[in-house]
Order: sequence, then C-alpha cells, then structure tokens
Amino acid sequence: MLLTLAVPSPGLVGPALAEAIKVGVILPLSGKLAEFGEIEKKSFLMAEHEINTAGFPNGDTLELIFRDTGGRPDVGKVVAEELITAEKVAVLAGGISSSVVWEAASVAQQRKVPFLVNTASADKITEQNWRYVFRLNPPVSEHPETLASFLKNVTRVRTVAILYENTLSGVFGLKRFLKQCEQSALDVVLKAAYESDLNDPDSLFLKLRVADPDLVYMVFQPADAATLMQRAKALEVRPGLFLGNSAAFTSQRFRDYAGDAANHAFSSTIWAASVPYPGAKKFYDKFVNDHQSPPDYHGAQAYAAMYVIADALKRTNALTSKGMRDALAETDTMTIFGPVKFVSYEKKTQQNKLPTYLVQWIDGKLETVWPQAVASARYVYPFPAD
Repeated sequence: MLLTLAVPSPGLVGPALAEAIKVGVILPLSGKLAEFGEIEKKSFLMAEHEINTAGFPNGDTLELIFRDTGGRPDVGKVVAEELITAEKVAVLAGGISSSVVWEAASVAQQRKVPFLVNTASADKITEQNWRYVFRLNPPVSEHPETLASFLKNVTRVRTVAILYENTLSGVFGLKRFLKQCEQSALDVVLKAAYESDLNDPDSLFLKLRVADPDLVYMVFQPADAATLMQRAKALEVRPGLFLGNSAAFTSQRFRDYAGDAANHAFSSTIWAASVPYPGAKKFYDKFVNDHQSPPDYHGAQAYAAMYVIADALKRTNALTSKGMRDALAETDTMTIFGPVKFVSYEKKTQQNKLPTYLVQWIDGKLETVWPQAVASARYVYPFPAD
C-alpha cells in the first residue's frame, strides 16, 4: 500500500491512500545559482531512485516535488507555502541561498512541517530555536576553523596577499578572509582587485614580487583563477602557499583550465570526493558517469539529505509532522557527507556538527590533506620551487 501525507494545519493527522510519501525540494533552477540548483536536483533524484529501488517499508515509495525559487527570497516563501498546503509534503529540503532558506524556514516553522536545510550556511538559520528546522551542513562561521588549524600547526605563514575579483562576491570573499587574518594575527601586505577584461595579470605578480608574502589567497571564478595560476607558474612566482576560495579552486573546471599550474594549490571546502566517508567516491564517480560533470559539495549535500530524510521516515512512529520532526531529532547515521546527528551548542539548535576540510591538488587529483584524521594524502608544503 502506498502512502502520502495529508497536511492540515497545524500538523498531519495520518496516512491516506495516494501515490507516495512526498518530499518538497526548494532549489534555484533558474537565475544566477541555477548551476548549483541543477547539481542538487540531479543528486536528489539519484538518491531517490536508489532508495525506491532498494525498497521502502510497507511498499511505500518516495516522490520528490521540486520548486524553482530563481534564487529569490520572496519566491522561496511562496513555494514553501505551496508545497506544504497544496502538495501536502511530509518534509522540505534544499534551499542553497541563505536568504531564500530564511523565508522558507519561517514558513516551515509556522506550519510545523520539518525542513532539512542541506546547503544554506548563514548562522542565524539555526539560531532561532526553531523546532522544525534542521541543518545538515556546517554554518559559515565554522568554515575557517580547519584552515586556521593548518596555518597554526603546519605553516610558517606570517604575511598574506589577497587577490580578488572586482565583483560583489569577490569583495565579500575579501572581507571574510580579512577577518580571518585578523583572528589569526596575520599581516596583510597586499590587497589587489582584478578584472579579466581590464587588467594585465602580470601586473598583479609584479606587486606580489615586491610584497613577497608567505601566503597568496585568491578569490576568483574558475577561468580567472586558472589564468592567474598559469601566469604565476610562467613567472615563477612561488609563495609558500597558494590558497583559493573553495567554489572555484575545487572544481574540475579549474583543474581543466589550469592544467599542471593547478598543482599544489590549496583550498578550504566542506566536502570533496576524497573524504574517507563510505560511498563518497562511489557517488562522485556515478554522478560524473551519468552527467559528464562533477557534483562538487552541493551534490554531496543533496544526496546525503535525501538519505537522512529516508532514514527518518523509516524510523518515525507516526506519519505526522511531529512524528517526522521527532525522528529527525533522533538521527544518528553516516552519509557520504559525513556523520549526521543534530545537536545544540552555543546559540545553535538542531545543527549537524562537522569539520571542514583543506584540500590540495596533487598530481592532478584533489586530495583531502587536513585534518590529518581524514586526510587522503599528505600535504605538500611549502610550495615547490620548480
């Protein structure tokens, strides 16, 4: 017998005969974030297929219902309301943009329908004591912790140069890293903006030669990041450590564009295929085989979220909003994204606590190099002279 969930406010009243157990997924499938939304959609669908193929209790099946937010907070609020009241979903997932998730989570809390956030990282999302909101991924304030540990315990970094693209995201990355430099007592000896259609990249490296920093931090999209790494190699600019912002420097596109010039570049990230969690590499390889492109951490988060939801649905004592909320609260499982257990600490409630990672391109492979407990390879530091 197949089950679905009727969702009259304020909570569900039990199963009724219908098609399947519905899961609402809110993603930006259009607009500037559509690339990441599509990665997550494909990953959710991959997990859904595997779970349904393996078999669900009592012959039930899962049905994903996607809604496009376009990356707009106002739309996020509308589609969350629609999924809960019209589609009668058992649980919400997805989001990506923190501003969109904030609005959708407010609706979920008001309607008392669980929302598993799997990507949005603004700290405030799990600082409202919302009983129906859970988060799989680390909040943004915890992202620098692993890098800070590496800089303190491994490197001899004292001076830093920051190169950044002259965009809103580039300036945001600059400000965020400046804050980390202040916390780590690092001296910023150079800040330089770059626009690929206006600047000569070699002029940046002339400034670098004069500044002579121990660490070069770069905030760019993959194409520009690759161009600058190629020029750094050609001009034999070799600081002790090249460090990039995660989204660009961990992507296969960066490696494809930069070629050997990418070798030994570091980046901090929240997931890589080389993390030693069961199924991580298998998921990565299958995604690449199916879609001819890598999933990055967005895909891993979505795929893991689907399995966390399925695990909670299998354990719930009652197919109600409260039953599903209680099952999620008791989650203690392993996923390709790491262990999942929702805990409270400091201002956070129902937040999964995970480390972030430092990765490095070594011989054409993106290896996890820090923390040591989960490293897939030993780091190469300082940056080789040849």
